[in-house]
Amino acid sequence: MKDSAAVDGQEGQMAGDEARLESAWTAIRAGLRRDIGARLFDQWLKPARLGDYCPDSQTLDLLFASDFSANFVSGQFGDRLRMAWRCAHAGVREIRLLRAPDSLGPRLLQIVHDSNEAQTAALVPEESAPVSNFQPRHSFDQFVTGESNRFAFSAAQAMAAAEQPRFTPLFLHGGTGQGKTHLLHAAAAAFSAHSPSEPVLYMSAERFMMEFVNAMRANETMAFKARLRAARLLLIDDIQFIAGKGSTQEEFLHTINDLIDAGARIIITADRAPQMLDGIDPRILSRLAGGLVADIQPADLGLRLAILEGKRAVAGDPPVSDAVIDFLARSIRSNVRELEGAFNKLVAYGQLTGRSIDLDFAQGMLADAVRANVRRITVDEIQKACAAHYRIDPAEMRSKRRARAVARPRQVAMYLAKKMTPRSLPEIGRIFGGRDHSTVIHAVRTIEDLRQSNPDIDADIRALQRQLES
Repeated sequence: MKDSAAVDGQEGQMAGDEARLESAWTAIRAGLRRDIGARLFDQWLKPARLGDYCPDSQTLDLLFASDFSANFVSGQFGDRLRMAWRCAHAGVREIRLLRAPDSLGPRLLQIVHDSNEAQTAALVPEESAPVSNFQPRHSFDQFVTGESNRFAFSAAQAMAAAEQPRFTPLFLHGGTGQGKTHLLHAAAAAFSAHSPSEPVLYMSAERFMMEFVNAMRANETMAFKARLRAARLLLIDDIQFIAGKGSTQEEFLHTINDLIDAGARIIITADRAPQMLDGIDPRILSRLAGGLVADIQPADLGLRLAILEGKRAVAGDPPVSDAVIDFLARSIRSNVRELEGAFNKLVAYGQLTGRSIDLDFAQGMLADAVRANVRRITVDEIQKACAAHYRIDPAEMRSKRRARAVARPRQVAMYLAKKMTPRSLPEIGRIFGGRDHSTVIHAVRTIEDLRQSNPDIDADIRALQRQLES
């Protein structure tokens, strides 16, 4: 049995932690209300409650009424909240924003110790144990898949599975806001679910560089090395940021070599393929290319619609119309993060003002975002896309041949040029081999009629539009 004095001491410590957190939260709330305004604070942050606090990892949960509220606050105020808690000196290094379990009462603050503390401490020095700071809301279940990201999704699942993967490292690459970081957090959560005692470490490449430099200055490089090499799953985001950093790259190379030799799992992301990374040590590139490389392409229209449908399902009131969903999917094409941000903005303003979210409201609110996403589709792009789709020489778009195998694709290209570019009919005619504007009018009317009567033509047009828009 535990000594009663020790038990009393532990209870006293827990009570002290609880009082300190409550006091800090009161001060933080007052500061946030002053900084962001009473209306925004009352709508989004006032309902938040303190959840579990782990003194071992210094992680605190903030609980919200819904997943949508937790996600919105994380996106809009997450960095501000983290900074406020760290500046409060309340023993909080990381926060997690979560939906509160419906079954629990109004007071949810609990002090929860890490049951794996002894095992972790045995692996590395006390102050350098890896802290799992992944976001639970970024799970595999919350990741919407399509043709553009399905392979990367499956590869991340395999890396996080209970069975030892047949490859490592996994290298994910794609443009900003396409879901790479989401997959990192999802892999971390899935791996920890079946191996809770195995250390997981997530950091950006920039953070890796900063911590390595600080460790060298403080003569603590051994502790830094021990911390990274203790990880059984290492996740490094945006590796392109260590380009040209010789000593950082050298340490990174040694780290991944040691982890691979030890049978650990590694997932690394970048904004481009390994062979396209400039300023990265060829030995690192060789290691990355020697694992599995998976790319994430920009989301096509179908995937953008699916993502928005998922957001709408949990957004609550006011309802978002189908017309608004279609407008968002077709207008915000740059990346998924901007798409979700535009949706969140509409819902937030609708909730704050009580306005219904109709098409006029959406177009007015998002005018700047839509303008920024406008990509000028050219007639030349349309000609090339149609020629490739129908497997003819692109030069046939401007030729005088009237064979059906050439004339129909040319009419489709003229139709799309009229629908998808600001070019006038005479301009389109000139680009298609100096034809008269009446020829373009005939082509547009012919394709419009065929779309009503010929499902194959309609399917061709839809496929070409999706290709050109993405």
